[in-house]
Amino acid sequence: MESSLEKKLEWNEFMKVEMRVGTIISAEEFKEVRNPAYKIIIDFGEFGKRKTSAQIAELYNAKEIIGKQVIAVVNFPPKQIANIMSECLILGGVGKNKEVTLIQPERKVENGTKIG
Repeated sequence: MESSLEKKLEWNEFMKVEMRVGTIISAEEFKEVRNPAYKIIIDFGEFGKRKTSAQIAELYNAKEIIGKQVIAVVNFPPKQIANIMSECLILGGVGKNKEVTLIQPERKVENGTKIG
């Protein structure tokens, strides 16, 4: 079986992925889903506020992530997840037990900052 590292990504494919920095302004338990997750609203500055869900409950408390900056893909088509329409995908490192560690900027930057 071919690993994802063996599949080469073309530069123009990568350039289509729009990743931006945003600040979490709301997070609450997402009770309607099977796996523990949060409903989250992220402020991307001039790019607006977007809703999403994230399975990060194993390592993070909903109240503690409010105000944290995260990196998200913002140009996926909206996706229905239970009773919300997810409008972005928060990025994180996935551990051996599928626990997710958020990827964050090393210092505070303006919401909407492009990742390249």
